[in-house]
Amino acid sequence: MTPKSLRRGLLLILSSPSGAGKSTLSRMLMDWDPTMRFSVSATTRKPRPGEADGREYYFRSRDEFETLVAQGEMLEHAEVFGNFYGSPRGPVEAAMLAGTDTVFDIDWQGGQQVKQAMRGDVVSIFILPPSIAELDRRLRSRAQDSDEVIAGRMAKSRDEISHWAEYDYVLVNDDLSQTFARLQTILSAERLRRD
Repeated sequence: MTPKSLRRGLLLILSSPSGAGKSTLSRMLMDWDPTMRFSVSATTRKPRPGEADGREYYFRSRDEFETLVAQGEMLEHAEVFGNFYGSPRGPVEAAMLAGTDTVFDIDWQGGQQVKQAMRGDVVSIFILPPSIAELDRRLRSRAQDSDEVIAGRMAKSRDEISHWAEYDYVLVNDDLSQTFARLQTILSAERLRRD
């Protein structure tokens, strides 16, 4: 690995439809290189039991969140089910200056916002399932959701998959260990780029 002090940290965006393996690959990546940090989002939703400010989320009031957006302090943001979610700029920029890479687990819209805000520092990777049928099977094998919820996730997945061409890299997660090896290769190469 390249010494952190000799380079600026990267912003690694991982996106995928639900069930394609993005969260598993993110955890594997953080275990592989514990110097990386995971981007902690800000939200206007109330903390759930056991959640701590700054660990799971930065919990903010609606007014505080809107002020951060107005001041350009959010790299990306969106309203989801009546609550705002977004990526605060300050911690990300501090990590970059320290040579620390930051992993973002965000959708394609958030990814586009981060790319526009941080041109030249972003590496975006879209994780595809091997097929739509396999994605459906993975969602059903979790045994966490009703048929109606799975149908909704599948419809959303089709929309997300349609944006694969907007990413720097596309990985088909047909074998987890091979996909992870490819992810490691991409990150290693991007860390060595001249610019």
